[in-house]
Amino acid sequence: MSTPTVREDRLDPEKPSGEVGERHLNRSLGLFDSVMIVAGSMIGSGIYIVTGEMAREVGSAGWLLVAWLIAAALTIVAALSYGELAAMMPRAGGQYVYLREAYSPLWGFLYGWTLFLVIQTGTIAASSVGFSRYLGVLCPAIAENRYLISPIPIFPGYAISLSTTQLMALCLIALLTWTNTKGVKYGKIVQNIFTSAKLGSLLGVIVLGAVGWKLLTVKSNFGSAWTPRGYTPPAPGISLETGFGMLVALCVAQIGSLFAADAWNNITFTAGEVRNPKRNIPLSLFLGVGLVMTLYICANLAYIVVLPFDQVQNTPNDRIAAAMLHSLFPAVGSQIMAIVIMVSAFGCMNGMIFSGARAYYAMAVDGLFFRRAGELNRASVPGSALIMQGAWTAILVMLRTFDPATGKYGNLYSNLLDYVVSAALIFYILTIAGIYRLGKIKPDVERPYRAFGYPILPALYIVSAAVILAILLIYRPKTTVPGLIIVLIGVPVYLPLRKGRVKPES
Repeated sequence: MSTPTVREDRLDPEKPSGEVGERHLNRSLGLFDSVMIVAGSMIGSGIYIVTGEMAREVGSAGWLLVAWLIAAALTIVAALSYGELAAMMPRAGGQYVYLREAYSPLWGFLYGWTLFLVIQTGTIAASSVGFSRYLGVLCPAIAENRYLISPIPIFPGYAISLSTTQLMALCLIALLTWTNTKGVKYGKIVQNIFTSAKLGSLLGVIVLGAVGWKLLTVKSNFGSAWTPRGYTPPAPGISLETGFGMLVALCVAQIGSLFAADAWNNITFTAGEVRNPKRNIPLSLFLGVGLVMTLYICANLAYIVVLPFDQVQNTPNDRIAAAMLHSLFPAVGSQIMAIVIMVSAFGCMNGMIFSGARAYYAMAVDGLFFRRAGELNRASVPGSALIMQGAWTAILVMLRTFDPATGKYGNLYSNLLDYVVSAALIFYILTIAGIYRLGKIKPDVERPYRAFGYPILPALYIVSAAVILAILLIYRPKTTVPGLIIVLIGVPVYLPLRKGRVKPES
């Protein structure tokens, strides 16, 4: 890695940014485009799957809805808080820039490191394989046990393989990476079309649930809405019959809901290409997050007015939405759900591929990533950053985990995503706390928008998220501690880079 010669931060944020020679990031994303990036990056396959595990964790329909309401409140407050930072620093890189400016380049780098290594690329990998798995419902030749290259052990517990499912995932990653290298207009057209389609698909699932609700199911699920049953204790000796036990269960359940609601911050990475960013980014965060979280709560309500709660808890592979549609349409429910999830996965992938490369671009401009990632191609987009992101994502798709006890293969990206949910929460807490810090160290910087409910609501988010994080550390250390280790490994990587980094100008 070496230092690029051009500083995007020296430019007026209302003008074209990131000049490389005569090339610059073009501000061609309007408010609608920005809302589609927010919503499209959030909605993947998670909303159709995570409810089953959450139901086992909280044990009743009422507490399940409370868990989703908590996630909605946290996500909306966080998004509104990010609005202040986005309006204050409307530059390519978004959250990376906020952490860099509020604390130090190290914290910005650690976020970008984790984003590239796992958060962004792991989610893209998961979406691509999810798309391929559901395509297999329609085309049986695409299956995880149909190998073109059988698993080859590379070191204990890990292997590499190429199944037809993996091949389809790789083709999809290559297609969307290539499309986004052709310019912003191609990426935003794909995003707008597929986000509109998947918003319509999710709304369709909700409407079908509302129309097909079953009286006996409603009476059963809501007649004992607050009585936990059939649950998995969050830890030995913890009962959901106690207030503390339910608090722990609700915090643990946030792993699923916050994962399904994540990636709303991706619009901040693209700030260098948004028109009137001081207005449009905060507004798109509010509109996009508010819309998606409303639909998520309605979707969960649809599930529990159609399916008995024990079925919600025990649906095979946690495919709760597919089970709901199968209950309503036994002949074609699985095929309908396969198409819905394929549309969602495709749109999610495109949004994250488009946005993620802008964060690595900003890091490279600072001298904290590969030099070529800080260069723009002929279409005025960070083409090299897109290719690097796609290449690492492809590696994550091909790498497998192996359990000698069962003889089964898993997916490395799935394990990594489990690990970084808590790590991502740390960065959200730090970023929102940065609002207060920036108020002290940069009191004179223009703030076109103030965080809604400041200073109370952002503080409540920090406290609530910290409580969730603490409980995860105590009761889920096997998934929480490895995530922290992934972040900390970035420290020795950063140290040799800091000498050559470019100091941003205010």
